[in-house]
Amino acid sequence: MATSTASLPIIGSPSARMRTTGLVMAIASALAFSSSGPFVKPLLEAGWSLGAALLVRMGVAGLVLAPALVVAMRRERSFLRRHWAIILGFGLTAVAGCQIFFFSAMQRMPVAVALLIQYLAPVLLVILAWVRTRRAPSRLVMAGSVVAIVGLILVVDISGASFDLLGTLFALGAAVCVGAYFLIAERAGDDLPPLALASGGLLIGASLMAVLGAVGILPFRAPSVSVVLAGAEVPWFVPLLWVAGVATTVGYALGVMAVPRIGSRVASFAGLSEVLFALGFAWLFLAEVPTTIQFAGGALILVGVVLVRMDAEAGAAGGETSTAAAVPTP
Repeated sequence: MATSTASLPIIGSPSARMRTTGLVMAIASALAFSSSGPFVKPLLEAGWSLGAALLVRMGVAGLVLAPALVVAMRRERSFLRRHWAIILGFGLTAVAGCQIFFFSAMQRMPVAVALLIQYLAPVLLVILAWVRTRRAPSRLVMAGSVVAIVGLILVVDISGASFDLLGTLFALGAAVCVGAYFLIAERAGDDLPPLALASGGLLIGASLMAVLGAVGILPFRAPSVSVVLAGAEVPWFVPLLWVAGVATTVGYALGVMAVPRIGSRVASFAGLSEVLFALGFAWLFLAEVPTTIQFAGGALILVGVVLVRMDAEAGAAGGETSTAAAVPTP
């Protein structure tokens, strides 16, 4: 019996290529973001305040991406009036909220524990989808979630960590903000250009940092210092320009373009690779050598991402099948 080709998903179709491109963008975004910590850490140890580093990081990245925002505003005069709420929400949660909550948690608990709780965001998105649709996640998603979290626990190494209630609440706030980043970015498209969303959010985040610094809530110190990276002494502006002009700009730009292509769930799991890349950068620039257990955890994270990706591909193939076979109604 012959099989109709109209009922089969087309290999290499535009939507399949778009999803593959989106996954590559998401991983590249995680790679860019992961370089921030190893470059910012020496600055903070040399006397820079967190508020100053975040202000420059967000402000410079927002200005680099500002042409996209200007183009969107010129193309549509009502752009800000129509999208101000979502841009404001992105700036307060996905940009400023992530940073403020995470570093507040980091001051009260080990960095590894704060990272672990913050990167529960993919699981929170799975639970949110479960509650909203009242449909249990597939076995692939459940298995991918468990495997990825186990891998994350091994990578961040939380042995001997103590519990702090307020620090835990701050870290959970960071996880919620990370989840908001993926959910809001998923709404970007032709009507709301991703780069315009990223630029507006970064500029709002920088404005909030400036206000918090001006009123004294966040200390602002930016001394002219030298730091050591990969065994070489460099002036303060070298790591700062990298963090602002490359890590943050590229990270947000590729991230907001990737999420609409692959969906918030797959993008959030792909974002876990940021932890693996951070280990590599810390090894390369700060001589912090990962352990064997951390390498094993990294492998588990990748397995978890692959399982969730397989579920997304299966769902997309089913959608393409039904769409291709359907006859449009006049």
